[in-house]
Amino acid sequence: MITVANLSKKIGEVQALNDLSFSAENGQITGLLGPNGAGKTTCLRTVFGLLKPDSGTSCVDDIDVAIDPIGAKKQLGLFPDPFGLYERLTPREYIRYFAELSGMARKPAKAATDKVIEQLNLTDIADRRCKGFSQGQRMKTALAQAIVHQPSNIILDEPTRGLDVMSTRLLRDILIALKQQGHCVLFSSHVMQEVAALCDRVIVMAQGKVVAIGSPQQLCEQTGKDSLEDAFIALIGTDEGIAA
Repeated sequence: MITVANLSKKIGEVQALNDLSFSAENGQITGLLGPNGAGKTTCLRTVFGLLKPDSGTSCVDDIDVAIDPIGAKKQLGLFPDPFGLYERLTPREYIRYFAELSGMARKPAKAATDKVIEQLNLTDIADRRCKGFSQGQRMKTALAQAIVHQPSNIILDEPTRGLDVMSTRLLRDILIALKQQGHCVLFSSHVMQEVAALCDRVIVMAQGKVVAIGSPQQLCEQTGKDSLEDAFIALIGTDEGIAA
């Protein structure tokens, strides 16, 4: 479970987060939905401990990120940009490296690496260098390093950006499986179809604040709209917000 309480962060002259509060539950996929500049990435970076808030707290499984960042990170899996893989490494080397980086000893890291390779059907490419991999192969390798240490919480920042249709569908299937296994999945997006298809709860953000919280259906009912896109526009106030 991830909990954000009264989180504020100013970057330069911009108030990126403004008293932001919400929770993401275990066994659910929670989406941060908002226009560009809404503060989604800043929020996720703060939860992961990459940014320090000006005020407020973020907790991962009741561990305060500011007080115990290492303990919190052990309960978090961060899905990186799949195009940023170390191309000279094989998936097995890459995944095992991150397993050990998360605090696992060598032998457990090796066992965990073997397990996640099998889980994500990476066996046929596990010992090939990542250079030349397809989008789907890169995506699965990146996701494997995020979950190799079996974190209870998974964070993804616009995870389908740059992925083709088949890779996007595969990622969706994997995220649904993680949810069904009881994980807390938190991701950001401004793609309506993605959020509507995946999310149990949606946190609508604008200008660093929470505008509304609910399931896609609840947000439609709240605004009297037939689609999540129309509900989103009604909630943030203007059409211009989509491209902001």
